[in-house]
Amino acid sequence: MAKYSIGTYNKISEKGLSRLTENFEFLGEFKELGDAADANGLIIRSFKLHDMDFSDNLLAIGRAGAGVNNIPLDKCSDKGIVVFNAPGANSNAVKELAVAGMIMGARNMYEGIAWGQTLTGDVAAEVEKGKKQFAGTEIMGKTLGVIGLGAIGAKIANSAEALGMNVVGYEAFKPHPCLTANVQLFDSVEEMVPVCDFVTIHVPSLPTTKEMVNKDLIAKMKDGVIFMNYARPDLINVDDVCEALQSGKMRKYMTDLLEPEYIGKKGIVATPHLGASTEEAEENCAIMATDQLMDYLENGNIINSVNFPRVSAEAKEGAKKHCVAFKCDKAIEEVEAKVKEFYGDDLVDFAGGKRGEIGYFIAQVKASCDKKFDCDCVLKFREL
Repeated sequence: MAKYSIGTYNKISEKGLSRLTENFEFLGEFKELGDAADANGLIIRSFKLHDMDFSDNLLAIGRAGAGVNNIPLDKCSDKGIVVFNAPGANSNAVKELAVAGMIMGARNMYEGIAWGQTLTGDVAAEVEKGKKQFAGTEIMGKTLGVIGLGAIGAKIANSAEALGMNVVGYEAFKPHPCLTANVQLFDSVEEMVPVCDFVTIHVPSLPTTKEMVNKDLIAKMKDGVIFMNYARPDLINVDDVCEALQSGKMRKYMTDLLEPEYIGKKGIVATPHLGASTEEAEENCAIMATDQLMDYLENGNIINSVNFPRVSAEAKEGAKKHCVAFKCDKAIEEVEAKVKEFYGDDLVDFAGGKRGEIGYFIAQVKASCDKKFDCDCVLKFREL
């Protein structure tokens, strides 16, 4: 008999769902928020969960993609629900779209195609007469600035260098290990953008990154810069970008984030959120989300969570796992000391961590132990 039940919102690739073992019952694709009351785990793509009343049965959510703005993280944390994402699983798909957008913007391809579709009569003659209005520039020898050298940004840098571009970048932490391009790193975005013919942004949506592309940063960019946003809509100030396009300061704004205010605006080429819409990316994301969900439910291990710390532990012979999600302001060392005091000689091993006030630990205790850690700070307790 299956131990855990899994359901989905959105269509999830069969390549991912087929990895569910006999320990899991698949409940199908839910249509309404209330349909998931019996599910221990959910796998979703873009379905919005903000209005959902989370059942006590729900232990984890796997997002088959990178962004999690469709999931109420604070609400999940307070309920002890671990939220996973799939970083890097769609990075190649987004990279290819961004590189295509850069070339499309440089060569005025969108405008040329749209114009061509209006032609009648002697099309060949009209093409020869009118094509000069769409003359563009090449990307070879130009400088691309990459804001954020994570999995996507690093791959774009590698491809740009292979296409003959000079690549500069800014990364707040460490560039992703996949970076092989010779990238000149700057200490700030403000120092980087003045040398760039093209700028692409690949950072998460955070309070510190909200509208980081605004009139002040745009003023420091080269005249005629092509700016690409294949990350998040709130990274830019829309009014400031539109003003820059109107004045000619910015030549193009290439994005995968089609917003109502972009429709019909000159200089904006917006695809309808196609970044991860490839067969390969959907498969990769579904596989990663499913595997992480199963590992947590069966083994208590947390990998790639966006609201809980990374904690994992190999099972010890003759022991069982007590997996505890908690919320408190104490350091993990203080929590560990309390756990050791509680279990005494029954404690075999301990692994834990914290992310702000949200914490998680795996206490491996003797199989004969009948104690169950409990205090006011516990959000969820599971014995595995």
